Amino acid sequence: MSNVDWQGKRVTVAGLGVSGIPAARVLYGLGAVVTVVNDGDDERSRAQAAELEAQGIAVRLGDGDTLPTSTELVVTAPGWKPGKPLFAAAAEAGVPVWGDVELAWRLRGRDGREPAPWLAVTGTNGKTTTVRMLASILEAAGLRTAAVGNIGVSLLDAVLGEETYDVLAVELSSYQLHWAPSLRAHSAAVLNLAPDHLDWHGSMEAYAADKGRIYEGNRVACVYNAADPATEDLVRAADVEEGCRAIGFTLGTPGPSQLGVVDGILVDRAFVQNRQKQAQELAEVADVNPPAPHNIANALAAAALARAFGVEPAAVRDGLRAFRPDPHRIEHVADVDGVSYVDDSKATNTHAAEASLAAYDPIVWIAGGLAKGATFDELVTGCAKRLRGVVLMGADRALIREALTRHAPEVPVVDLDRTDTGAMSEAVREAARLARPGDTVLMAPACASMDMFVNYNKRGEAFADAVRARASESA
Repeated sequence: MSNVDWQGKRVTVAGLGVSGIPAARVLYGLGAVVTVVNDGDDERSRAQAAELEAQGIAVRLGDGDTLPTSTELVVTAPGWKPGKPLFAAAAEAGVPVWGDVELAWRLRGRDGREPAPWLAVTGTNGKTTTVRMLASILEAAGLRTAAVGNIGVSLLDAVLGEETYDVLAVELSSYQLHWAPSLRAHSAAVLNLAPDHLDWHGSMEAYAADKGRIYEGNRVACVYNAADPATEDLVRAADVEEGCRAIGFTLGTPGPSQLGVVDGILVDRAFVQNRQKQAQELAEVADVNPPAPHNIANALAAAALARAFGVEPAAVRDGLRAFRPDPHRIEHVADVDGVSYVDDSKATNTHAAEASLAAYDPIVWIAGGLAKGATFDELVTGCAKRLRGVVLMGADRALIREALTRHAPEVPVVDLDRTDTGAMSEAVREAARLARPGDTVLMAPACASMDMFVNYNKRGEAFADAVRARASESA
């Protein structure tokens, strides 16, 4: 498909936005006859449509369910649900549906250059951190690379731009994988699996199956989490190239064909000459920033993919040392009166919050927001012994409070009956009142933020601002 003649091909792009608009422009530039369809018809959509129409691209606003006549291909934004009438109409007409990732994959090598291999990462949590760690390791090895996909540089820019790469570190969501049937990575990792986005996928089985697409056709390594058997099951089910290996990562002592941890050292028993008897030291746990258990797991997954690409051990160490995490991911904000304040606003589901809560003890936990259909009994049961106290806020805080009542009745709970953005300052004050020197006040909400904030970044900024204000008062 990289050599297909796009001239005159009638392509429908589903959705205006961060993926739809670039896809429309790229396809139009290749000579396709492009029509963009969009559900919304608001002021922002009209402004975007006007820009595209000025370039010669047709746009239909408020009509995202109708397949334009003579459509030969649909390219969809990843967030559009598979059950939309547009896709049913495409299936009935025999019209293929691609996502922007599939389009980028098909356009690789169009300029005659050898396409850069993809090292791909998915999972319920930890994708962005792992991909950025991987890019840092690849850069330390002297390779031309970029973190792309659901992060950083767009895949279309990466495969069609003037910049040339030796290898790409690719973050892929379950949405993107659903619409990428022909993707074949050099090596790939599924970090973990936990219920998420089930309203989009319809079931946990469908969600897992879309995650598992990342392993299809892998050439060198399928990296899985030894502590999460569901990820290994996906490897077993995948149709890979002859010689592709299953590589596990574990926070314990690794077996053959695994990476793991021994006496504070990250070690490799997969990419060594005699993996039955030998292990290669890669880095120290102290080289991982921050060295929380789930982040060490991220580092091991990134190291496994880099080693699958032939990266030397020293580059793994140097890349991990150079890596700096993104904001709002178990980010230490300040110490005030002997209490550590940590922002993990990115913990928007129970699985992410569980990993964060496991990294500290004792904890005053700030939680709540939009639950997205989640339940909290298992989360509370697992962390109850670590809790000094809990401060709840947000629209669905009652669900967490009820789980605390059932499984941690002795833990003091402050329930903030307000959903305005100023509630964060009160939450920090209440958490400080509950905390003792040596404790950690951890904001790991286990919920989405949109009931009170534009996104998790704004929620994290509000927490950090409130903590810094308290530090100023205490100084």
